Amino acid sequence: MANESIDKLAKTLAETLPQGLRSVRDDLEKNFRSVLHSGLARLDLVTREEFEVQQAVLLRTRDKLEALEARLAKMESGPAAKKSKKKITEKKKTEKKPGKKAAKKKTA
Repeated sequence: MANESIDKLAKTLAETLPQGLRSVRDDLEKNFRSVLHSGLARLDLVTREEFEVQQAVLLRTRDKLEALEARLAKMESGPAAKKSKKKITEKKKTEKKPGKKAAKKKTA
């Protein structure tokens, strides 16, 4: 939040004070300004410019991801992928399955 906005908000708050507190208006306005600055500093906000930069980075990354996903899908559905799947299937058929060992239970 810009300093001008904080100053304007602090001034507006000070002007809304009841008539009896108008004598301490300047002090309260400074206190309002201080509280607003410290409260906003704790929020760890980013500027609009920083946000827009990160948004652009995210969009570029998303576009790259979509392009890579499309390339991968094309590669997986191509003729080389079909041959590879066929070889894996044939290899599984020829492999021997390991036998199961019967577990012995100990009696107490």
